Amino acid sequence: MHDPNDDPKLERDLRFLIDVFAEMLRGVGEDAIAQALPWRFGAIRAEPPTEDVAPWPEPLAEKLTQAYSIGLHLLTQAEENSIAQTRREREAATTLVDTSGSWEHAFAALADLGLSDGEIAAALSDVRVEPVFTAHPTEAKRASVIGHHRALYRLLVERENSMWTPAEQASIRDGIKTCLEHLWRIGEIHLEKPTVHMELATVLHYLRRALPDVLPWVDQRLAAAWHAAGFDEALLAGAASRPRLSFATWVGGDRDGHPLVTGDFTRHALDRLRQQAIALIDERLDAMAAKLSLSDSRQAPPSGLIRRIDALAADLGPAGATAVARNPREPWRQLVNLMRAALPAGSDVPAGGYRDASALLEDLDLLADNLCAIGARRVAEADVVPVRSLVATFGFHLAVMDIRQNSAFHDRAFAQLLSAAGLPGEDFATWPEADRRSLLDRELASPRPFVTARGRPGPEAEAVLDCYRVVADVLSARGRHGLGALILSMTRSVSDLLVVYALAREAELLQVIDGAPVCRMPVVPLFETIDDLKAAPAILDAFLAHPVTRASLAWQAAEEGAERPVQQVMVGYSDSNKDGGLVASLWGLYRAQAALVAVGDAHGVRIRFFHGRGGTISRGAGPTHRFIRALPHGSPDGDLRLTEQGETIAQRYANRVTAATHLEFLSAGTLLATCRDRLGATAGGPAPMPHVLAPVMDRLAEDSRLVYQDLVRRDGFMAFFSQATPIDAIEQSRIGSRPARRTGRRSIADLRAIPWVFSWNQARFYLSGWYGLGTALTRLRDDDPGAFARLKSTKQDGSWGLLTYLLSNAASTVAHADPAIMDQYAALVADRDLAERFMDDIRAELARARAVLEEIYGAPLAEARPRFHRMVTLRQAALLPLHRRQIELLARWRAAQAAEDHGAADALLPPLAMTVTAIVAGLGATG
Repeated sequence: MHDPNDDPKLERDLRFLIDVFAEMLRGVGEDAIAQALPWRFGAIRAEPPTEDVAPWPEPLAEKLTQAYSIGLHLLTQAEENSIAQTRREREAATTLVDTSGSWEHAFAALADLGLSDGEIAAALSDVRVEPVFTAHPTEAKRASVIGHHRALYRLLVERENSMWTPAEQASIRDGIKTCLEHLWRIGEIHLEKPTVHMELATVLHYLRRALPDVLPWVDQRLAAAWHAAGFDEALLAGAASRPRLSFATWVGGDRDGHPLVTGDFTRHALDRLRQQAIALIDERLDAMAAKLSLSDSRQAPPSGLIRRIDALAADLGPAGATAVARNPREPWRQLVNLMRAALPAGSDVPAGGYRDASALLEDLDLLADNLCAIGARRVAEADVVPVRSLVATFGFHLAVMDIRQNSAFHDRAFAQLLSAAGLPGEDFATWPEADRRSLLDRELASPRPFVTARGRPGPEAEAVLDCYRVVADVLSARGRHGLGALILSMTRSVSDLLVVYALAREAELLQVIDGAPVCRMPVVPLFETIDDLKAAPAILDAFLAHPVTRASLAWQAAEEGAERPVQQVMVGYSDSNKDGGLVASLWGLYRAQAALVAVGDAHGVRIRFFHGRGGTISRGAGPTHRFIRALPHGSPDGDLRLTEQGETIAQRYANRVTAATHLEFLSAGTLLATCRDRLGATAGGPAPMPHVLAPVMDRLAEDSRLVYQDLVRRDGFMAFFSQATPIDAIEQSRIGSRPARRTGRRSIADLRAIPWVFSWNQARFYLSGWYGLGTALTRLRDDDPGAFARLKSTKQDGSWGLLTYLLSNAASTVAHADPAIMDQYAALVADRDLAERFMDDIRAELARARAVLEEIYGAPLAEARPRFHRMVTLRQAALLPLHRRQIELLARWRAAQAAEDHGAADALLPPLAMTVTAIVAGLGATG
């Protein structure tokens, strides 16, 4: 029987990395630190420590914190490499059909459902995947540190090449040692709070430097899986048969509670994205041109190629003549030279040049076709197709930018506009919905603005209008390609969405077109809390029925060439979890999506869901293929848009193999879910009825929500939370540019979901990922054994993706929760009676959750999920002393603050921040 503690590949890599790290430390005179590294001696096994750890000597504590943080990152890289190499070995030896989430698995499943390769190819061309990189403050590592970790991982992968000589292997080892010395000397914490410009630079790094090199791997994996399935390879030829991959970003556009994202910064970010996109394309065209020095003396150029060269050269004038003259008698290269000359320079398009990327794509297609026409298909596929794929993905904008703001902010802005226009409305936010609708309907029927372009209506109104005017300028100059949507956080009513239209009118984003008021930017509701998710179908129904929405969606569909109108809807995983706990959140999201699809169908509108997931299970994270499989019928519809936040960007996209695998899982999962949904509707009947366990889920969601809310709304809870977790230290950290609270009020409602989850995880409660589940499941088992038995059998046969996703995620958070560590943090609470009252309930609920989950799994969680158990327990050797160190520092820091000893408190904050960063390295996520 396989021992879950036995992973020779992981053990070898971790041993190697820790040995090199120790070697480096000894070389810089840190022998004591080298001697104290975790996993240094004996077998590397996943066994939890059996006794408490001794406190570190104070003179060494800060250096040990950093060393353990680096060591935990090395463990993560060893695990990542072990997974990647195991996958490669399996692919080389057999196939990845049994690997859930892979193309091979998806193709085999669809073939089993009776689909032909032609039908699968047709569905494949409908798949669209768009990860959205956000600027949420959850990346604990500095940008320079991320770069050194990437370099180190590349060297670790290089070691896999068995052809290296001993000298070459020694050179790789020295390179790793150099990376480790950089990490040791740099330090991991942010020395200053990141600015929005720094966050933009980080996202640009991934979009400009990392991801372009991933695209060929993505295409190669698809082609290899298609070939392995025995499908007709001609069906996969050409760009039209491939899934569409694009990227988006909130950096520069997300101003929800972020005063530093101004209109000027939005303009700067859009300009930088465009500049980098064009520079990337020019770089790749230049490299392609060098490969296409095909002489017309060796092969006759097709007449279509010559005609296009002559036409484009004439359009470009002197620049075109120069491009053609550069490589005489090499027509294929001449066309590439002309493509480079036709590229825009920022917003300036050369006379006769490309206004958008679609014209460049047409020329790349023509170039490939004319290479194929002379029999050079291999050259076309090797040199032109990858560049075409890159242009199709990044365009002239690199990533689409969304604009997000909060409904409360918009209410204040609209009230200021009313006052500036001499109309009553200072208290607009408190008006009854009917009165708000009546005013907004009247205003939207008129094209006249409230204020002139030079008007100064008030700070909120000016902030919104400054941003919208930037968007309007870019829209007029460059078109829609680099612009996403206007997203409204905390959408509570249809009037919230109509306010966006009214504000857009002020910036001429809403105009009268063909006699009807039309918003030139999509307006997207974001439903976040449990109550908002319940209200979402009625809100969307009223919104889609509104004449401005109908006219806007029709116009937008015509502009995009879509067969039917598309309304994007964003659903939030973070605030719904903070509001009601894990079960109520996931079930509320499931119910809402199913109902919203039905609302869209009733209006003849396709709903495009945008999933606002975070980096932790409490905020919607979990295995990608399981997440997609857990979506309700009709939700994917070939289209997956989801956020990638904070440290998850580095985890998923920093390394080429990992990034390609993640994008494969997103695309293959979307294909499989979409085809299953469409097959279920081929008879032309209604959508599938709710799952037989839907009433059981209703009960579990409600029971767990009541238990969860009873805890977090109880008197004294804020005092307990504030002292039993490092939330105060996290709020003082320099992890992101945005404040941890929306308005600065000391309440759970005002606290963002990220620091809420972050602080519970740091203290090893993981409370938002399981609290309430144990009581709900136990009550179900005791009150309705038959329903509990059906739930248990459904989980064991894996037939309902949502249930599998929910219970496996809950089991993961229960595994991470550590009662002994929780007790140590709870000891920081000044009121011991208060602490014990809350801890009694928390310990009891955790025990209930663990017991009932083990009953459902049919075994202790460590046995039922051995690989996950190994991952958690292997980290304990390094995490336990880090938790002890953090608790000590928290006590001293808070005491210094209470004594108003600001010098001592300020001196303690950097080492305290180091413990936060180090524990993140062990847990793999912040919030």
